[in-house]
Amino acid sequence: MRADGNRLLLAGEQENVDRAEHAVRRMLDAAVDGAQITPDDVALAVSDVREAPGGQALPGTLLRNHRGKEIRPKTPGQRALVSSIDRNTLTIGIGPAGTGKTFLAVVMAVRSLKNREVSRVILSRPAVEAGEKLGFLPGDLREKVDPYLRPLYDALEDLLDGTVVAKYLERGTIEVAPLAYMRGRTLNDAFIILDEAQNATPDQLKMFLTRLGTGSKMVVNGDVTQIDLPSGARSGLRDAAARLERLDDIGVVELTETDVVRHPLVAHIIRAYARTLSQ
Repeated sequence: MRADGNRLLLAGEQENVDRAEHAVRRMLDAAVDGAQITPDDVALAVSDVREAPGGQALPGTLLRNHRGKEIRPKTPGQRALVSSIDRNTLTIGIGPAGTGKTFLAVVMAVRSLKNREVSRVILSRPAVEAGEKLGFLPGDLREKVDPYLRPLYDALEDLLDGTVVAKYLERGTIEVAPLAYMRGRTLNDAFIILDEAQNATPDQLKMFLTRLGTGSKMVVNGDVTQIDLPSGARSGLRDAAARLERLDDIGVVELTETDVVRHPLVAHIIRAYARTLSQ
């Protein structure tokens, strides 16, 4: 492949040339529509044409953050997750760290809020320790649980200006709260996210899922390889996925290390741990 003025010349076996042409045309179409093509887009285009002769169109931009950066799915698994969230009232996303589960769920929530599809966004996590105890952290209850909710705040601040986030939090348009705070509530007209759901027991997850009210959409995300529940406690994430995956209006999406979008080394780390655990 080489550039010649405004032309791109492709050479090689016919099948490979055809695939490369499909990938290039997809990126060209997206660029003509105004997308800023990134290395992730190139990788996704190549992956798609390997899977299917014609490939799929590059994912459209979901949102632009407060700095103008385009946000869209970067991998086939991420595209499947976003598609499920669009189609279904409830989506369960299962996958390892670094696959963008939390970030994309928050992106979809903020987009729904901006499009006036919901009137509020509710973000929740179990306040379960990964080797440390809440009681050892300084401050009152709010100050103790905030570190567990920090990844959700980080995702919000990647998308929205800090003053906008503060305004939404103050007004209750966006609520960030531990899972235990969900009991007894009915959540209407809201986009609801439960992150780190592998740290919820079956009873806790059932409680959360049954908070779903009219006009709402729900996303439940987790990594079943990173369970921090006390010894003897059972995670409810796989159980919920198995019970619900065949029901209408519910999607279950599995992401893998091939969907990791952090540093490339993260995917190798995940594979190394998976090999060790299987031995």
